[in-house]
Amino acid sequence: MLFIYLFEGIIVGFLLATPIGPIGILCVRHTLAYGRRHGLVVGLGGSSGDVVYATIAAFGVRLISGFITEHQHLLRIVGGILLLVVGFYTFRSHPKKSVISHSLLLHTKVFISTFLLAISNPTTLVGFAAVFTMLGVKRILPIQADVAALVGGVFVGSFLWFSLLTSLARLFKERLTTDGLERVNRIAGSLLMFLGAVAFLGGVGAF
Repeated sequence: MLFIYLFEGIIVGFLLATPIGPIGILCVRHTLAYGRRHGLVVGLGGSSGDVVYATIAAFGVRLISGFITEHQHLLRIVGGILLLVVGFYTFRSHPKKSVISHSLLLHTKVFISTFLLAISNPTTLVGFAAVFTMLGVKRILPIQADVAALVGGVFVGSFLWFSLLTSLARLFKERLTTDGLERVNRIAGSLLMFLGAVAFLGGVGAF
């Protein structure tokens, strides 16, 4: 049974990660600008955020889920501000021909910033809660190993999507000139700032 729940988790994680949102945009942009390794770090941060919400949805951690539900508008405001900042930085950044750094410190910063963006989107919790309800997770709650396999599968499925995304982006990386990367930064930055503005105004408007 563990394999079945692991497989279900992989499918759920992959499908819920598929819509191209802020993390997907960052994943593509980092891959094009800095290489596949940077894109995978972004994907790792996004997948880790998915695991947090998947765990809350699966185990029904009332304290945390209650806090998120009660403060979801504040989370949207914070997430919107983060996206605005990241989007502005992306828009203004210029492609560099210097050697790209792959230091642990830089990767850690990228992971943390992406993880914070991922968990600042409370709608992810709603998505997992809806899917898990449909799958009938409550019936397996007494068997924590089965639930853990389901949540672990979510991480695998989510990271598989981001890995695929970086691979696709890498195909175009070699064809891009410096001017092309400049346009990618402008487009990605504009999209991130737009999504940030939508999240911020949505959060403010709810108060």
